Amino acid sequence: MLKTGLGFDEPRLTDAEIAELEEAACLCRRDVLTMTTLATCGHPGGSMSSMEMYLLAWTRANLDPKDPASPARDYINVSHGHTSPGVYAVLGRLGFFDLEQAVATFRLAGSPFEGHVERDVPGIEWSSGNLGQGLSAACGFALGSRLLGHSAQVFCVMSDGEQQKGQPSEARRLAAKYGLNNVTVLLDLNGIQISGHTVDVMPQEIGAGYEADGWRVLSVDGHDLQSVYGAMYKAVHDSTAPYCILCRTLIGKGVSFMEDVPAYHGKALSAEQYAQAVSELGLPDELPKWKRLRDAGSAVTFPPLEHPKLRVDVGTPRTYGPDDKTDNRSGYGNALSDVAEATAAAKGSPIAVLDCDLASSVKTDGFAKKFADNFIQCGVAEHNAATTAGALSTTEVLTFFSDFGVFGFDETYNQHRLSDINHANLKLVCTHCGLDVGEDGKTHQCIDYVGTMLNLPGFGVIIPADPNQTDRAVRYIAAAPGSFAMAMGRSKMLPVLGDDGSPFFAGDYEFVYGRMDKVREGRDATVIALGAMLSRAVEAHEKLLLEGVGLRVLSCSCPAKLDVSAIRAAAEETGAIITYEDHIVTTGLGAAVATAVAEGGIAAKFARLGVRRYASSGTPDALYAEHGLSPEHLADAVKALVSA
Repeated sequence: MLKTGLGFDEPRLTDAEIAELEEAACLCRRDVLTMTTLATCGHPGGSMSSMEMYLLAWTRANLDPKDPASPARDYINVSHGHTSPGVYAVLGRLGFFDLEQAVATFRLAGSPFEGHVERDVPGIEWSSGNLGQGLSAACGFALGSRLLGHSAQVFCVMSDGEQQKGQPSEARRLAAKYGLNNVTVLLDLNGIQISGHTVDVMPQEIGAGYEADGWRVLSVDGHDLQSVYGAMYKAVHDSTAPYCILCRTLIGKGVSFMEDVPAYHGKALSAEQYAQAVSELGLPDELPKWKRLRDAGSAVTFPPLEHPKLRVDVGTPRTYGPDDKTDNRSGYGNALSDVAEATAAAKGSPIAVLDCDLASSVKTDGFAKKFADNFIQCGVAEHNAATTAGALSTTEVLTFFSDFGVFGFDETYNQHRLSDINHANLKLVCTHCGLDVGEDGKTHQCIDYVGTMLNLPGFGVIIPADPNQTDRAVRYIAAAPGSFAMAMGRSKMLPVLGDDGSPFFAGDYEFVYGRMDKVREGRDATVIALGAMLSRAVEAHEKLLLEGVGLRVLSCSCPAKLDVSAIRAAAEETGAIITYEDHIVTTGLGAAVATAVAEGGIAAKFARLGVRRYASSGTPDALYAEHGLSPEHLADAVKALVSA
């Protein structure tokens, strides 16, 4: 039986090892054809061309099927996740799970063996299929291994077609910059993608690109086990550079009518073709048996993924006094440094911060000065930074990634979506959100930060109101498991004060995710203010008091988990609710509250105040006035709602 953990101690494979692997490759290719024929869909061609790479990676790497999540393991990341049939065939034959179930229930509803590799299957490190992201994830695993003091080898198996994307080039530059010389790319150079041969779809010089970015490149026959192993041996034993091994292969390898035929990139065989194919492989046709097993359905479930157990000391919260004018981003940067220092003093988990050339603006530069080895400067390469951070966060490293909202939320949405699917533990903190960006103009005014991140069910969303609440929210997400997206603006502000004149979000205040805070009482109407709009809502409250209108002010910092009890109480006790946000009104707080009101059968007059179009350049106050969002506009809207 095939074994894992055989290592790279010897420079050559023995004849017996080659014979065993060749037999396994033949059996695995039949597994691939069986899976895809039963499912009547899938990607058999690339699964067959990548087979020797998969077998060598999983048999030689330091992995244990009985403990696939061991912190001391090597990592194998599959970037072209559509080759899942080949991956499942190899992992099943190595004992990571029941091969029979994988073959019989591939792509069957309710089965864990999906059409693209998924992390909840033992042996899979990263759910993939969104091509181009795999090397970034491999960099995350390599950084995690370094920060945790391990010496893992990280193998990333990739396709040639996905090299047309920009993200792999971002990732390979990061790997070279940080000396991630334990990363080895095994690249399936079969020359075919969905639309035909890669030379016709988009010609490229893959090896030259890697060499230009500081990698060593080797070219081998990808179906010659001795050649592939020899290149891997060289890569593992050379600690001076990362390696890319170009493996020249044939799509559909082993079946004459499939070889080098683009159609079989994503086309399953008919029963008649299947019989011919397995005959060419010299193996019996057992398709009827597999059909019976498939009809029985899936009997396999795997334990749910758990977030890493981190040891974090959040330190002591800071308090910004009534006259301390600062911005939320500085509150974030200060709290981040505090948590890092307290955790380091307590010998807790390592903390990493990833940046995209914006440290002084997003205020992670203080962390960078104190913890230079844990600060990962990714340059202007947001896609790579986002995926690297997501993968790193699945290790025992507390991971923050900070950027401007238009880059960290909007531009990298697809990367965060994949991190969400992968059950990441990412702390995503973005600044310069909303009209508060001001003079930078519409290209930089991220006005969809709530709506965008609400689409990712695994992310908590936090929009803090002032530096004091920001401080406490940062400490909260540092210790809380799971991914969080925190958004804030750019401008400096005074802390929000309570009725007694002291900072509201200080003293005994505790940040509780999902709770709305009542900052001012009122009986005529309620405003639910999102984040930093709270200070303007308080100003409107004061103006309305002079006119005899009592406006209750609720602070909402968690639009993904609304405090429905507070909304219901506001409706019953004041009869009118208006939402107030520096966000596009159709997808932000107003939309979320409207849904809660409708679904909860809550009766109240209701209105939404928010951004309705892109803005021009100007000071935030000028833009709020231009868009009907000043405190005066809010006061007028409240009076109109009350009198309606």
